[in-house]
Amino acid sequence: MSAEPLPGYDPFASMLHTVIAGEIREMRDKLEVLSMVLVCDEHFAASYIEQLQTFDYLIQHAEECVNLLERIAGGEDSLSAIGHVRLGAVQDRLRLALKGS
Repeated sequence: MSAEPLPGYDPFASMLHTVIAGEIREMRDKLEVLSMVLVCDEHFAASYIEQLQTFDYLIQHAEECVNLLERIAGGEDSLSAIGHVRLGAVQDRLRLALKGS
């Protein structure tokens, strides 16, 4: 009997998903801090409200990616994990990507 992994099985995938989730979480946290600094400047905030909304979207997008990776790392199957993504456009792109594979 062989102790080789099954074809397509990656014993490091779960750990890698967890580590990547942590990296994305760190980026999200830094974006959040930066956006708070910018919002505190009333002139800047008034002049660049649309760009600041992009910060909010990026923070939400990062959070959804973190949650997705953590669910998959925890053993949830990809399709079920995608179903929990709250940003509709992101969920649609993820589903579309899986259809193409």
